[in-house]
Amino acid sequence: MFNFTWGILFILANFAFFLICYRAFGKSGLYAWIGVMTVIANIQVGKTIEMFGVVMTLGNTANATLFMTSDLLNEKFGRKEAKRAVWFGFFTLIMTTIIMQMALRFTPEASDMANTAQASLSTIFDFMPRLVVASLTAYFVSQFLDVKLFSMVKERYPKAGQLWIRSNGSTGISQMADSLVFCTIAFAGIVPWDVWFQIFITTYVIKLIISVLSTPILYWARSFPVRDDLPREQVQ
Repeated sequence: MFNFTWGILFILANFAFFLICYRAFGKSGLYAWIGVMTVIANIQVGKTIEMFGVVMTLGNTANATLFMTSDLLNEKFGRKEAKRAVWFGFFTLIMTTIIMQMALRFTPEASDMANTAQASLSTIFDFMPRLVVASLTAYFVSQFLDVKLFSMVKERYPKAGQLWIRSNGSTGISQMADSLVFCTIAFAGIVPWDVWFQIFITTYVIKLIISVLSTPILYWARSFPVRDDLPREQVQ
């Protein structure tokens, strides 16, 4: 029961910081959010919890906010800005992986504290190559798919009140692609297929639920009169 209650607070905290980031820094804040949360999602995925008998990873919440961010960029600033943000997140993930892998290759000094720190960092950042490929590929495929689908749905449902159709329609499909690509590359042939299917279904359903819950947050964020919306002379 604690994990459920704490999980609700955890999701609300993510949504709150997302709103603050956008309200305070505008479009730049959304880019910053994508850069930070792309890395955080891949760190949190290493921690698993159990809720109502279902094992899940913490990275699902951060991952869901990435789709929300790209949808907001697409909605307010256009497809080009959304694609640019996806490339930024992809670069951030590659950069972090390479830099941390290089950092881990340094030989720590001989104290117990240094060796403990080295072991802790290795646990977080010394990913198996297969998981790195799975994460990068899933991010690349799903995020660009989300941007494309959002734009396509927007052509058919362009009204302001139809944002929920654009967001949930594009995100529902792209998150399925995200879960399918990641689970296939990371776990296919390693775990039994029934276990693989369970991982895939639970991961997708959790992400989808969080995305649906984020719909009011997306409407709220869209209403913010951020600096990027103002004429240049007013900003100055």
